[in-house]
Amino acid sequence: MNALRKITQTTLFKITSLNSFSIAIKIGIGLITSKVLAIFVGPAGMALVGNLRNFLTSLESISTLGFQSGIIKYVAENHKNKAVLQKIMATVFISLVFVAFVLSGVLYFFASFWNNTILSSAFDYTLVFKILALALPWYAVSVFLLAVLNGLSQFKRVIWVNIIGNTLGLLFSLLMILQFQTLGALLAIVITPALLFFVTFYFVQKEINFLQTIRLHLYDFKIIKDLLPFSLMALVSSVLGPIVYLAIRNSVIATLGIEQAGFWESMTRISTYYMLFVSTILTVYFLPKLSMAQGNQETKSIFWQYYKSILPVFMMGLVVVYFARFFIVQVLFTKEFLPVASLFFWQLIGDVFKVAFLILGYQFFAKKLTKAFIIAEVASLALLYFSNLVFMQYFGIQGVVMAQAFDNFIYLMVLCVYFRKSLF
Repeated sequence: MNALRKITQTTLFKITSLNSFSIAIKIGIGLITSKVLAIFVGPAGMALVGNLRNFLTSLESISTLGFQSGIIKYVAENHKNKAVLQKIMATVFISLVFVAFVLSGVLYFFASFWNNTILSSAFDYTLVFKILALALPWYAVSVFLLAVLNGLSQFKRVIWVNIIGNTLGLLFSLLMILQFQTLGALLAIVITPALLFFVTFYFVQKEINFLQTIRLHLYDFKIIKDLLPFSLMALVSSVLGPIVYLAIRNSVIATLGIEQAGFWESMTRISTYYMLFVSTILTVYFLPKLSMAQGNQETKSIFWQYYKSILPVFMMGLVVVYFARFFIVQVLFTKEFLPVASLFFWQLIGDVFKVAFLILGYQFFAKKLTKAFIIAEVASLALLYFSNLVFMQYFGIQGVVMAQAFDNFIYLMVLCVYFRKSLF
């Protein structure tokens, strides 16, 4: 009983419990939105949603200059130094707002180009890109504020932001999809993230007086220079990654048809739901820990805490997901999506490898290993793209998830070798 009490009183257990509650809400919300999407837009509409999501991921990373992990690190290291913290916040905020407004102008005035490039000239959704232009600055600032909360180790508030934001997103998404079908789904994707600003701002104001912190004279270019390595790492991952996935999806559409691309997007959507549990814990708990770790021994302790507490639970959960795959597909989507069940095995195998390497990958950000990260990420994305082309020819749509599993396994092996001193 004493051992159990000690476990339940640890910070990791408390954060994991609250995070699990948050993820359960998000999965429940995802279940509802996926079902509505399946009914109102079908596999073809799901493929368009996937393309827009990939584009938005790249755009969000560019608009925030890839600073998120860097902000968490520097705020965590300087949270007791008010003067330095103010400089960091003022500098990053001013930079992000400037970049976001420039990007908004490019999006708004070239909306037709983006529509034809991302969604195809067969569809006229230029309105979506104009609305995205107006929403982007709000979202960029909300990402910045959430990173500040993370760096201040306000784990509970970060998770509550996600809970409230997801709930608002559900209500807005349902309203838009029911009213405008595919157009509504696309509009919900670009508007919902901007709504997070109001929630995040409220929680940040409880910690620091944000409006008094942002002063032009506090702008320090040295801070931007220090953040550039994080920017390069994040932009390589968040920009090149979605571009590769966009290219793969377009290849699937051209080779196997838009419905098959919709099935793969549906599988990716399911994977995203259960991966949230791990990715959120990594961001809110393990990244600040790794950033402050001194020496290989302390880093090793953090790695193995993750492997002993998070990975086994995740793997057990995936066993349940596999045996419930037909039920999950019918609950989340419709009978029209049953072919998705054939993609589960290799998707789950690949996700186990991914969860195993994620904690190692975060060490690149925690220790600013820019060059090593870029080389590893570019090589991984190249392997993913070309293995997809080969596997797809032999195994059809299953080849896409097989290629992901293969790429994740190779990436895990490479990171285990690279970080062997911290790991073993």
